[in-house]
Amino acid sequence: QVQLVESGGGLVQAGGSLRLSCAASGHTFSSYGMGWFRQAPGKEREFVAAINRSGGNRYYADSVKGRSTISRDNAKNTVYLQMNSLKPEDTAIYYCAAAINLNNLLLKAEYDYWGQGTQVTVSS
Repeated sequence: QVQLVESGGGLVQAGGSLRLSCAASGHTFSSYGMGWFRQAPGKEREFVAAINRSGGNRYYADSVKGRSTISRDNAKNTVYLQMNSLKPEDTAIYYCAAAINLNNLLLKAEYDYWGQGTQVTVSS
């Protein structure tokens, strides 16, 4: 069992930056692929970014590619999402997720554990 707690969300002006963190409980964090997803009001939860167990492979949605960086610190059981040049359309609840199997980290169905989410609001 893994428990995930996100933090770092907030209100920011367009063009600003935020760094989201996701702290995981347990001693097997390095065994999981990790991902970030987001859900805007009235929309489906969508993939944002993912990282494999070692951090050597990273994946991004086209909508955030070039503006965001996912990273992880296995010694701290934490995964991060640095978001720059934020846009109003980035406004959403951001969720951290952990996957045991790494078949396709872009699919939310592949993830086994989810955090409660952190709100990101970007004003124009």
